Amino acid sequence: MKKNILTLFNTFFLVLLCSSVSADEPRFYIPESPPIAAKAYILMDHNSGKVLAAENENERRSPASLTKIMTSYVVFKRLQEDFISLDDEVKISEKAWKTGGSRSFIEVGKMIKLEDLLKGMIIQSGNDASVALAEHVAGSEGTFVLFMNDYAQEIGMTNTRFENSSGLPHKDQYTTAKDMALLSSAIIKDFPKFYEWYGQKEFTYNNIKQINRNKLLFTDSTVDGLKTGWTEKAGYCLATSANRVGMRLVSIVLGSASPAIRTAETEKLLDYGFRFFETQSVNDISHQVPVFKSKKGNLKVGVADSSYLTLPRNQFKYTTQTIELSGDLIAPISSGDQVGTLAISFNDENIATLPLIALENAEEAGFVSKMIDTVKLMFR
Repeated sequence: MKKNILTLFNTFFLVLLCSSVSADEPRFYIPESPPIAAKAYILMDHNSGKVLAAENENERRSPASLTKIMTSYVVFKRLQEDFISLDDEVKISEKAWKTGGSRSFIEVGKMIKLEDLLKGMIIQSGNDASVALAEHVAGSEGTFVLFMNDYAQEIGMTNTRFENSSGLPHKDQYTTAKDMALLSSAIIKDFPKFYEWYGQKEFTYNNIKQINRNKLLFTDSTVDGLKTGWTEKAGYCLATSANRVGMRLVSIVLGSASPAIRTAETEKLLDYGFRFFETQSVNDISHQVPVFKSKKGNLKVGVADSSYLTLPRNQFKYTTQTIELSGDLIAPISSGDQVGTLAISFNDENIATLPLIALENAEEAGFVSKMIDTVKLMFR
């Protein structure tokens, strides 16, 4: 069927104004991202998924305690499915009690509330709490790891493999900065209520108060997570998210030389992203397009799903929208039917192509009206 291409120059959407860029319109040049003292890093917009800065983002590296982000993801999933409860009493095994590294100071044989174990793992980075949670959820840490790797694949972490729940060194355990950014974003999106614990600054258990190692929680009010990590092999790592000026960014820094450096380099990345970029929703876009053999002459169409775009700051007004219909629209059409695509371009470059759906029903017209439209279509 012959394609009908309509270029639209007006929209009721307040941010994405369809216009052509003329020679006298202001230009905006984005500086290069600052140099970052880390083996690998990435800065990504949470809503659009656009990468704003990165280096060695696909290089496999030891995840250290960033592994616990995936451990919490699995536990959150099982809570969501009502397989376990925050009020569950978890018996601490000897294996969990003996787990080395950072600890929540749980005691073997004791019954501890699952919620306390989760907070101990997230806030205190307790390796013992990680193993106890894994054993409670899956019966053994080895079985729990199967869940970790399955969910990693679902999220799109194609360059990651987990071998334990704590992040203690293992020769076959690895991830990348990009994969950790995807996981961090998934935690924020899928479990907003549980995610709040990643912003908690301290946690007291067994009369021992421990402070969250993410120093940015104390110095930047827009930072609300996620997790620190360190092993000799991994170096100092930091997964961070911040919500500022109407957008949320996720930063992953792997392999810095000290805690102070990983904090400073993360600050540099976040400041760069928030200063020079902005993200806008395109959910409110709607247009009218012709429909034939219907009781109405035009059909209201719009974007199918929740979608976001990230562009240089203050540049959305220079975007252009182009609707490409699948063909002549002929009734009946139901609300939700895909009728084409909406292409959004900036500086003559396509930046997004989104499914276009009918936002209302188009019922068939009567016999006479249908015949008139049949004649019209013959001469198109």
